[in-house]
Amino acid sequence: SIHTTNPDLRCHMLSNRFAGKSLSYLKALYDAHISMNAQIVLCKGINDKVELEQTIKDLTEYIPYMKSLSVVPAGTTKFRDDLPLLESFTKEDAKEVINTIEKWQNTLYNETGLHFVHASDEWYVLAEKDLPEKECYDGYLQLENGVGMLRLLIEEFNHALKEAEPADIRRTVSIATGVLAYPYICDLTQKVKSKFPQVKINVYPIINDFFGETITVSGLITGKDLMNQLKEKDLGDKLLLPINMLRSGEDVFLDDITVNELEKFLNIGITVVDTKGSDLLNA
Repeated sequence: SIHTTNPDLRCHMLSNRFAGKSLSYLKALYDAHISMNAQIVLCKGINDKVELEQTIKDLTEYIPYMKSLSVVPAGTTKFRDDLPLLESFTKEDAKEVINTIEKWQNTLYNETGLHFVHASDEWYVLAEKDLPEKECYDGYLQLENGVGMLRLLIEEFNHALKEAEPADIRRTVSIATGVLAYPYICDLTQKVKSKFPQVKINVYPIINDFFGETITVSGLITGKDLMNQLKEKDLGDKLLLPINMLRSGEDVFLDDITVNELEKFLNIGITVVDTKGSDLLNA
């Protein structure tokens, strides 16, 4: 987590007087030929624009041992008492960030064969721009940071749907997802209906009341928000939830509500769906 290569600005952002010195560790890792993947959490008016350009430029010096660099927007929850004001990025801001990143991608790909720097999916959703093609992600090195998750899901889902044999399957299922992924999940479900017309799928975007509406990813949705927003909905035969809503390796949401408790509250069986597009189609 680098955020900026400006030592003074890094000390300010991390509220740590030693944060600038730790940038020297990058050189040690590079000299030892240790692979690195880096991240910039972008804060409007702080480490964006000129600072972003300089940070990307500085970090290209660590290629090829630094394999990738992601740029993600800072997520602001409603719990910000006594914290600095952070402005939200606009559609035009997102376009500017994408343009900066894609400019560097074109240059670096010609020079190194790597796109290196990547915008997280949120930027493309906010800018209302098409997602990059799969070849632009250099093998999806930063999925955990939300870089290419939607593109990979779409590619895997489309491949699985193409391979699937038509069948007379009659059922109604529901999918709960984050606001960010909602339009993409809707697109995928329409494709299912074209091949399996007897399957009805309801997709529900869950607004994050727990952390605040500015948080739009499915991985931070709580059990309570699912209870409150799905209790009056037509859920059909089964409710599908992405596995990233749960704590790793557990059947528990971030607010300690369990999958079993949610099933009892909604009176519906729940299938937790793994991350692959084929898992979603099969479910």
